[in-house]
Amino acid sequence: MKRFIHFLILMIVWLLLTWSLQWQEVLVGVVVVLIAELFLGDIFPAGAVKVFNPVRFFWLVVYVLVFLWYVVKANFDVAYRVLNLYLPIKPGIVKVRTRLKTDMARTFLANSITLTPGTLSIDLVGDHLYVHWINIVSEDPTRETEIIVRRFESLLERIFE
Repeated sequence: MKRFIHFLILMIVWLLLTWSLQWQEVLVGVVVVLIAELFLGDIFPAGAVKVFNPVRFFWLVVYVLVFLWYVVKANFDVAYRVLNLYLPIKPGIVKVRTRLKTDMARTFLANSITLTPGTLSIDLVGDHLYVHWINIVSEDPTRETEIIVRRFESLLERIFE
């Protein structure tokens, strides 16, 4: 059943990428997806299917909107720092703690931090995440965690845990 769900997901992605329902495109898609599932089906994360729960899917949509808001906000912040003649930055690496338990949730958190301008996830060791931050505004680890991690973490808990 797990492989069939993966097949459907990959086939939907194929159809969206090709944007064609011609029989040749669909046939090539079926072949490519079957080969991908045959060779790579075991590496798909087990928790990925959880997102199809309607409640989790709702929180995923909310998460995407919140994430986009923070990306836009961070873009303006980085643009201000670049365009300012005095370049008001205080870069550094901070160590923040996450309460997420699943690998998929932690991966989403690290990727969300990296995709947000001004921050870059460097390493994840246990429940600590090392982040390069363009402008450290606090020396307090709990405050840094609040600023960087908590905005995404509560939503990711609802989606993946």
